Amino acid sequence: MTRRQLQIALGLLWLLDGALQAQPFMFTNGFATQVMAPAGQGQPELVAAPVHWVSTVIAAYPVPWNAAFAAVQLLIGALLLIPRTARLALAASIAWGLGVWYFGEGLSGIAGGDASLSAGAPGAALLLAVLAAAAWPDRDASGEAPAAWLPLAWAIVWIGGAVFGAAQDGNSVVVIAEYLVGVGALYPRTRVPAAALGLTLALAFWGLDQTFGSLTSGQATDPNGGPVLALMAVAVMGTGTAPVSRRAVRRTGSRTAGRAAGSSPSLAPRSAS
Repeated sequence: MTRRQLQIALGLLWLLDGALQAQPFMFTNGFATQVMAPAGQGQPELVAAPVHWVSTVIAAYPVPWNAAFAAVQLLIGALLLIPRTARLALAASIAWGLGVWYFGEGLSGIAGGDASLSAGAPGAALLLAVLAAAAWPDRDASGEAPAAWLPLAWAIVWIGGAVFGAAQDGNSVVVIAEYLVGVGALYPRTRVPAAALGLTLALAFWGLDQTFGSLTSGQATDPNGGPVLALMAVAVMGTGTAPVSRRAVRRTGSRTAGRAAGSSPSLAPRSAS
């Protein structure tokens, strides 16, 4: 997967989020009281207080607030599909994703210690922000692989999930699998198998524990973490397989030619002494 392909995939996910945000239920105060407010329950005051404040503000005027939320997400998605505006959309995606993760998802339960990968942690919004950063274009090179640090981010997510699972006395087989998925991505030889296993687990979590994001309930704001984690798996696989950009090839060729010229012995004939 190239950075441009990742941008397109992110654009489609944001369009889906925007469409879900435009559902009739979201224009009632139920969106604030039944969807947002519960995210702060059981969380430290640093997390709970902002979530409660934001949900209270939105509950007072749900129609204009939700219309703005849907419009922003639809706009981000549309701009990501256009190469010329992708950079702006990626920046907006990072900022918006982090804001939603904190004020809307309550850090997905991480601060309260009750988060789990199977339930959707570390949060779809945070993963969208991370993937947006990994898809940031290097100048005009759109054919390059996602950022080289993405496997490390993947490892942090999965090893962190294993730690939370072990602390909650979760299924030991799942905990071990999560740990192996994270550690395996750090080594080039095991990166693809680890990401493939992570992809399988992400889809299993999405179907079994996340009930496919409850997409048909009329109250889903996003497809939950499973599909985004699956996209991250595909992007991690592409960190070592995407074609090198033409600009990178030219830069490498120029440096190689320069070194060769500097180290080559002179072929000019020497004058007789």
